[in-house]
Amino acid sequence: MSAPTRGRPRSFDRDAALKKALRLFWARGYEATSIGDLTAAMGIGAPSLYAAFGDKATLFNEVVQVFGTRYGGFIPRALAEEPTAEAAVRRMLREAATEYTRPDCPHGCLVMSAGLNTTSTEIAEMLRTIRNRNVAGFAAHIQADIDAGLLPPETDATTLARYVGTVMQGMSQASRDGASPAQLERVAEMAMHGWPSTVRA
Repeated sequence: MSAPTRGRPRSFDRDAALKKALRLFWARGYEATSIGDLTAAMGIGAPSLYAAFGDKATLFNEVVQVFGTRYGGFIPRALAEEPTAEAAVRRMLREAATEYTRPDCPHGCLVMSAGLNTTSTEIAEMLRTIRNRNVAGFAAHIQADIDAGLLPPETDATTLARYVGTVMQGMSQASRDGASPAQLERVAEMAMHGWPSTVRA
């Protein structure tokens, strides 16, 4: 007669659980999402959560990385594929109007909204760093166009990049307040009126 086998811990789909955590953080924000909320949404116990993902902050860090890959990729794609900073920004803002109002996802951008009201300086700083890195990327592309003579030499790349980032943050919040894709598309078009006139050859 064989010896009884030990009970095996219940397995779970890590990617599916991570996706559920992402949506919860995205909808509620970091501070308002408790470990109990996460275990209920992910369908696992607290010990399994800690074993698979670490603590809440570590889980959120992974969620942010997944969000950037799955939902934030339209930003680096536009910068990489468009020939000028103006074309890239126009595309980013237009696509943000769609991405921030997807019917199958919480509205807005997790990186812009999930850290609101957080008491965690670590989380706040992580999200701030990501946002500022994006703005620095915008500035680099704008400066490249200035150097190439495509934008007026007096253009302030840093301020213009900050303008773009501010518009995107406003669009993110507006989507959470109920703005429609069409409304945000009009905002995106209006925002481009603030772009410096292209230097003509």
